[in-house]
Amino acid sequence: MSETRRDFIKRSTLTAAGAYLGTMGLSAASYRRIIGANDRVNLGVVGFSDRFRNAHLPSFLQHYKELNFDIVALSDIWKLRREEGREYLTNKLGHAVQACRNNDELFDRKSIDGVFISTADFQHALHTVEAVQAKCDVYCEKPFAETMEDARMALGAVRRSGCIVQIGSQRRSGKNYQAAADFIASGKFGPITTVELTWNVNQPGRWRRPALVAKCREEDLDWKRFLLNRPYESFDPRKYLEYRLFWPYSSGQPGQWMSHQIDTVHWYTGLHHPRSVVANGGIYTWRDGRTNWDTTTAVFDYGPADDLSKGFQVIFMSRVNNGDEITTEIYYSNGGELNLNTNKISPKGGLTEAMGKEMGMPPNLLPERDLVDRMAPIDTRANAGGDEYTSAHVRNWMECIRSRKQPNAPVEAGYYHSIANIMTNAAVKTGARATFDEHTQEVMADGKVFKY
Repeated sequence: MSETRRDFIKRSTLTAAGAYLGTMGLSAASYRRIIGANDRVNLGVVGFSDRFRNAHLPSFLQHYKELNFDIVALSDIWKLRREEGREYLTNKLGHAVQACRNNDELFDRKSIDGVFISTADFQHALHTVEAVQAKCDVYCEKPFAETMEDARMALGAVRRSGCIVQIGSQRRSGKNYQAAADFIASGKFGPITTVELTWNVNQPGRWRRPALVAKCREEDLDWKRFLLNRPYESFDPRKYLEYRLFWPYSSGQPGQWMSHQIDTVHWYTGLHHPRSVVANGGIYTWRDGRTNWDTTTAVFDYGPADDLSKGFQVIFMSRVNNGDEITTEIYYSNGGELNLNTNKISPKGGLTEAMGKEMGMPPNLLPERDLVDRMAPIDTRANAGGDEYTSAHVRNWMECIRSRKQPNAPVEAGYYHSIANIMTNAAVKTGARATFDEHTQEVMADGKVFKY
């Protein structure tokens, strides 16, 4: 269908449905971009990464024919990945896919309606800004931002654009997580007292790419474009390919793993960020030149800013030297626990009659029940390739591109998990208690604004 026809459909739809903008919760800018039901939605890929190849693409392929979507181009600043991506996508999709040297070339294609972004952690927010300025919808991997400056800039750009942005917090599209959200919102769980989050693996090669590092040459990529707004330093193939091990290109464990788990805290409670964070840890095992810790413990205080008598504690622990990547997410109340490993609500640890008798308090015990009606175990690993969460999350984004409704993990979800992530990094880097200034939207540590 021609662009003229597409524009006609958009204008006709807007005229007919304009009276419903308020009830649908859509901005005029977003609604003007509604694509006709018979139009094919053309997507691009920003960064032919392992995450895109192993999770985004398999999920996309489950839905693209039914929803009339396609991938027509990719952008990667490294020649090897660019050529590899073109061949891989051409074989998967059965047609030629254009390979672009950078995002400028990609967005010069006026037929691109949206993009997958799965580049280096520190680039996500900046690449989102480029995309929405080109009027493209976005599926953006987490962490959304590693600095408040980038986070604020991207949040503003997305809100002004009317584009649909889905943050890669795919737990929000998981049926068990949605059931947990509903149960907590019902009030039946009671006030949260503690949240326990862990993510442990024993993988010396986690985030290492030695074989690729050996192939990576500066003349084959655009190193300055990779750095974006980070301070200039000489080309280093490890920082290009193993960026998750090095600050300021990634915060490592907080940005990669904690951002998934802390997002559920914000979702379930309606709180946007911690009141304070303290952290401890270090590089205890893998002394391979990395600068980001291999072991982290962060303790968060959450609650209303205007009432310090109310609140709860969140504990995040992660190590990359012992563990099986069976993550822990347990919410505790006085009446028991909500366990997202077992997907069960139970009275475990709740106030029994014997415990409360001395104080004249009645028992407070949650019912024993499953979160979802299924017996098969649910894979809680956020990075499980092609998992049911990512599949549902990608589909939700694709459907919202057509409807212009907000997706399950809108840009605000990314902004809020970025605040918690940056507060954790501030505590890690300074050794001080980190807080957040609502007025300036800055993370504070040791009495100063935290800067990388």
